Amino acid sequence: MVVLQASEPVADTRRVSAAVAAAGLSSFALLYAPQPVLPQLAAAYRLDPGSASLAIGVATASLAVAVLPLAWLAGVVGRRRVILWSVVVSAVIGLLLPLAPSFSAFLVMRGVQGVAIAGFAGVAAAYLADQVGTARLAGAVGAMIAGNSVGGMLGRLGAGFAAGPMGWHGSLVAVAGVSLVCALFTAVTLPRGETGEETRGAEEARGETRGGEEARGETRGGEEARGETRGGEEARGETRGGEEARGRRAVAVAPRGDGARLGFGLVAPFAVGALAMGAFVALYNAAGFRLAAPPISLSPAAASLVFLSYAMGTASSAAAGRLASRLGRTPALVAALAVTVVGSALTAHPSLPVIALGFAVLTAGFFAAHAIANAWVTADAPPPARGRAAGVYTLCYYLGSGAGGTLGAVVYGRAGWTWLIVMTSAWLLLAAATVLMTRRS
Repeated sequence: MVVLQASEPVADTRRVSAAVAAAGLSSFALLYAPQPVLPQLAAAYRLDPGSASLAIGVATASLAVAVLPLAWLAGVVGRRRVILWSVVVSAVIGLLLPLAPSFSAFLVMRGVQGVAIAGFAGVAAAYLADQVGTARLAGAVGAMIAGNSVGGMLGRLGAGFAAGPMGWHGSLVAVAGVSLVCALFTAVTLPRGETGEETRGAEEARGETRGGEEARGETRGGEEARGETRGGEEARGETRGGEEARGRRAVAVAPRGDGARLGFGLVAPFAVGALAMGAFVALYNAAGFRLAAPPISLSPAAASLVFLSYAMGTASSAAAGRLASRLGRTPALVAALAVTVVGSALTAHPSLPVIALGFAVLTAGFFAAHAIANAWVTADAPPPARGRAAGVYTLCYYLGSGAGGTLGAVVYGRAGWTWLIVMTSAWLLLAAATVLMTRRS
C-alpha cells in the first residue's frame, strides 16, 4: 500500500502560489480601494467623515461575519470553487459600484462585496495546505500574504492617483478592472483538482475504521449475549457495552475537535487583533480628510502616497518573528504596540514630513504586532481547535477594522485629529495591558 505523506506536494507550488497571490491582490485591492477617495465620496453624497467611512466599515464587517460560514461551505462544495466565486463576484461588484444611485445602495453593494471577499480570506490558507503539502506551505503562504499586502497598497495608491483625472467613479472602475484581470488569471491558473478531497477521504477511511470497530463491538455484543447464558460473563459484557457507547460518543465529537477549548491565554491576541486593527484603520480612514484639508491641502494623488508606508509594514511583519524569538513574544508584542502609539503621536505634528514619518512608524509597529499576535494564536491553540482559533482571530481583526475605523472617522469629524490620536492610543494601550495580564512568556 502506498501512503501519501502530508508534506508531499500535490500540485505545482509556483503555479498555486501565483494563482493565490493574484487572488489576494485582487481581493484586498477591492476591499480598500475606497479609502483614499473617502473625501470625494463625502463630497459627492454630502456626508460627514464618519458616514463616508462606512464605505470601508461595512465591507470589512461583512467580511468578518461571513468568514466562518464560508469556510464551512468550502468544506462542502470545495475550496477552489469558493475562491473562484469570491474573486470573480467581488471584481464584478467593484465594476458596478460607481453606478450606485445612492450612498445606501453603495453600502449594500459594499456589504455584498465584503461577503464575497470573505470566501478568499477564509479559505486560501487551507487551500494552500491541501495543494502544496506542509513542506512547501510556508513559502506558499508567504506569497499569499505578499499578494494581500501588495494588493491593499496598490488598490489604495491606484484609486488615489486615478481620482485626479478620472474622479472617484473612474478610480474605482480602474481598480476593479485590474482586479478582474487578476481574478481571471486565478481562474485559469488555479489547479482544477477540488480541495478537501484528501481530507474527506481520510475522514471516510477513519469512518470505515470506526465502522470496523463498531462491527467488532457487535461481535463482542454477541459474546455478551452468549455470556448471559453462562451467567458469569454478563457484568463484563455490560462494561464493554458501556465502553463502546462512550467510544461512539467520542467518535461523534472528535472529528470536529469540539472537545478542545480555546484557552484564556488567547484573549490577548484576540484583543490585539480587534483593538490594534481598529486603531490602525481609524487613522488611515481619517488621513485622507486631514491631508486634503487646509493647511496641508494635498491632492488625492499626493495624499494617497501615505499608503506607501505599507512597505514598512511588509518589512516589519517579516522581522517580527525574529524579534519575538529574541525577546519573547510578550515583550515583543508590547514593544510593537508601543511603537504604534509613538507613530500615532508623531502624526499630530503640523509638518508634512513628520506626519509621513509618523505613518511609517505606526504602520511598522502595527504590522509587527499583527504578525506576533497571529502566530500566538496558532502556537497556543490546541491542535484540534487551531482552525477555529484562526477563524476567531480573523473575526476580531475585521470587526475591529469595521467598527474602529468608522468610530475613528466620527471622532475626527467632530473633535479633530488630536482626539482621534487620544482614542486610538487608548485602544493600543488597552491591548498592551491585556497582553501583560495574560503573559506566559
